Amino acid sequence: MRILLVNIPHPAIGSRIPREQLPPLGLLAIGGPLIDDGHAVELLDGEFGPMPLPDLVARIVAHAPDAILFGHSGSSSAQPIIRHVAAQAAAALPRATIVYGGVHPTYFWREILRDEPHVHAIVRGEGEETARRLMRAIADGQPLDSIPGIAFRRDGVPFGTPSAPVITDLDAYRVGWELIDHRRYSYWGGKRAVVIQFSRGCPHLCNYCGQRGFWTRWRHRDPVLLAKEIARLHRDHGVEVFNFADENPSAGRKPWRAFLEALIAEHISVTLVGSTRADDIVRDADILHLYKQAGFERFLLGMENTDEATLKLIRKGGSTTADREAIRLLRRHGILSMATWVAGFDDETNASMWRGLRQIISYDPDQIQALYVTPHRWTPFYRIARDRPVIQPDATKWDYKHPVLAVAGMAPWRLFLWVKAIEAIAQLRPRALLRWAWHPDPKIRHAIRWYYRMGRRVWLHEMIGFLFRDRYRADGRTVADHFGDTQDHEEEASKPARRVPRAAA
Repeated sequence: MRILLVNIPHPAIGSRIPREQLPPLGLLAIGGPLIDDGHAVELLDGEFGPMPLPDLVARIVAHAPDAILFGHSGSSSAQPIIRHVAAQAAAALPRATIVYGGVHPTYFWREILRDEPHVHAIVRGEGEETARRLMRAIADGQPLDSIPGIAFRRDGVPFGTPSAPVITDLDAYRVGWELIDHRRYSYWGGKRAVVIQFSRGCPHLCNYCGQRGFWTRWRHRDPVLLAKEIARLHRDHGVEVFNFADENPSAGRKPWRAFLEALIAEHISVTLVGSTRADDIVRDADILHLYKQAGFERFLLGMENTDEATLKLIRKGGSTTADREAIRLLRRHGILSMATWVAGFDDETNASMWRGLRQIISYDPDQIQALYVTPHRWTPFYRIARDRPVIQPDATKWDYKHPVLAVAGMAPWRLFLWVKAIEAIAQLRPRALLRWAWHPDPKIRHAIRWYYRMGRRVWLHEMIGFLFRDRYRADGRTVADHFGDTQDHEEEASKPARRVPRAAA
């Protein structure tokens, strides 16, 4: 079959680093197995430009594929764009099969199949093996009922097959790197870059996060094989920066250390950036020198808040003490720390925001990323927020960078200005500016200055958007009203992670 993987342009500035672009790992992960099955696979990346939607549709039509596969890491905020592009493509290519996969369609397959007749099938959960089976059945004209992990219409009614078993061997499916021109993708200040993944899932129970529910349990790739893949991409394609997509790659100390040692043994000079938990950094205090030797230059630490009561509410499982110590340890080893801080909880006040600013400054992270709590239906936090008023009904803005929920004691404009002020003050405090002006490590100095250039553009973009483009209103609709949810959907979305058999997919 002629299969076209489509990465739509996402509206969030955070999805498209200004003047730089990372490849869509999720689609490449699907593409590799499909190529190995003998399909003619191509990738159309609409993020470049970004590509105007009419041009994207025209490019899809020009490819004349037998099947069009949509997916996006932006999830719910990407859904309205995928719906529009898929509908236009289906009208021009009525014989093409349209398949949609990712987090959002995994949890909203009923609504999509009910409301979007142009979508023929949905891949639920991990897609590598499921997409292979689905494409094979479509090519052979076989019924779809026996394929686990999909949804389609049976007798005109949305129908979901049983969930697919979890993929236990992540190395059984290769990433289709040949689908991209590595010269077009860069990050970290013009350096050739890709997104990589060591593990899937997370063993922790933070209630605002859907990782545990979607991936079901934490698994990792073979440490040596991943190190060799990174080395090959560096030597053969000149890739310098590897951005880890994992939520918690260091969850298992033994395999994580094995990966660091294997990468060091490859004797390459690369830049690694990723996310992890502060308590993992504290746990690994004795091996942080291996982090540095392997090439890590920055870790995003999911601190989420500086208030112990809020951390308890969201079941973060960490502590402010561990957060402070992690930042101190990373700095001692010449690795940048980026602290995420989440606003928009219902008890926000001027006093709590001021207290948050003071605590962030006392933490002294190298960088900060301020986000807004977002009540996605697949997270346990949905149950807490389902009755809160929605002030941003535009789903393309549900990207963690726009206020979504009304705060009882604070108008949207005041919350937004507090968040922007916290970002600016934290990044412009004298101690942070001194590191920007002078840092003994030239690679880290480059990284700091690149982030300031990028952050300035993003900060101004978001200010202009809030003041002149975005529309916020409280029309009485709650989170549950926004989704049109039934109690059954709420219960399904809030179930704890399933324990699935350890059979290979």
